[in-house]
Amino acid sequence: MSKGRSISNKKLLSIAGLGWMFDAMDVGMLSFIIAALQKEWNLSVQEMGWIGSINSIGMAVGAFVFGLLSDRIGRKHVFIITLLLFSLGSGASAFTNTLSIFLILRFLIGMGLGGELPVASTLVSENVPTEKRGRIVVLLESFWAFGWLLAAVISYFIIPQFGWKIALLISVIPAFYALYLRLHLPDSKRFTKVKQKNSMLKNVASVWSRKFTRKTLMLWILWFCVVFSYYGMFLWLPSVMVMKGFSMIKSFEYVLIMTLAQLPGYFTAAWFIEKIGRKFVLVVYLIGTAVSAFLFGNADTLFMLILTGILLSFFNLGAWGALYAYTPEQYPTSIRGTGTGMATSFGRIGGILGPLLVPYLIAQNISITIIFTIFCISILIGAASVLFLGIETKNTEIE
Repeated sequence: MSKGRSISNKKLLSIAGLGWMFDAMDVGMLSFIIAALQKEWNLSVQEMGWIGSINSIGMAVGAFVFGLLSDRIGRKHVFIITLLLFSLGSGASAFTNTLSIFLILRFLIGMGLGGELPVASTLVSENVPTEKRGRIVVLLESFWAFGWLLAAVISYFIIPQFGWKIALLISVIPAFYALYLRLHLPDSKRFTKVKQKNSMLKNVASVWSRKFTRKTLMLWILWFCVVFSYYGMFLWLPSVMVMKGFSMIKSFEYVLIMTLAQLPGYFTAAWFIEKIGRKFVLVVYLIGTAVSAFLFGNADTLFMLILTGILLSFFNLGAWGALYAYTPEQYPTSIRGTGTGMATSFGRIGGILGPLLVPYLIAQNISITIIFTIFCISILIGAASVLFLGIETKNTEIE
């Protein structure tokens, strides 16, 4: 590969990754903001659950709508629209004082975020060489960990001292810089070569046509199980730590330590995905996540909570990286945005149910142990769908 092409790949990764990082920063901060809002607005456990779920409802709508749009107007335009929607919504939410307005803005933020992630992975996977495709998309996903780390640092130092509104405003400023960089990004080379653009309805029908039924079924099960468990567990991590008797500041500190483990999770997955394959990474890392979730739910000492929380972060985020690399590879360019967006959108339904399930079960006096066992089973179902229905896509040329 020529030196110019290599720099181009790095530039594409950094521009797409910056937006990804600020999205993650917002989602990561939300878990800390929920804990702060509970005290400031005297929220019930159910109201706290709705903040996380309304975000996922927006993500489900955004992934579906913007996935369809990306196959009609191009990846780049959708990439810009989604970050703009996300940035404006996030900035405006810092000025709200009522739960209802906050929820409306969280829906819009979710739409931007939900639309951006599948389109970003599609754009990057279509612009990089086959032998590096999986690794680069996993590295794109690793920006999510940097965003979570930033969120944890800002939340730890800013929220207790200056409040959640200042923390939100800090997170918005760099997102506009990412938007500026994105304006100069070229569109997908593969997309621009597609001569005939089908109607959105035809693209939706194609995703469920006989040729793609098995792939689509596998992806929808996988996405639902992974997103359901991820948002159910990670949005509630700071609050679970508070429930286990730690102060809010101490809980933020422990979650920050757990979050650091996301980075080696991504980097090991990025190495294995080209060496061994997508299915290996997904199945092994999902089983690792399931075991960690079960152990975390049963942990009764600080040492075990932190250790199992670290393992949970390591395996879960490594699996996420492989998921974003694997999904766009299942479809040809003409319906890649639609197929990826629809799978992601269906997964977000799990992201709606997960955060709502936790407070419901807590209200029924169900223990944290049983709640995390439910997430453990969900992840194992996702791993089984890949094992039995998935095909290996390592080193295969995408259409």
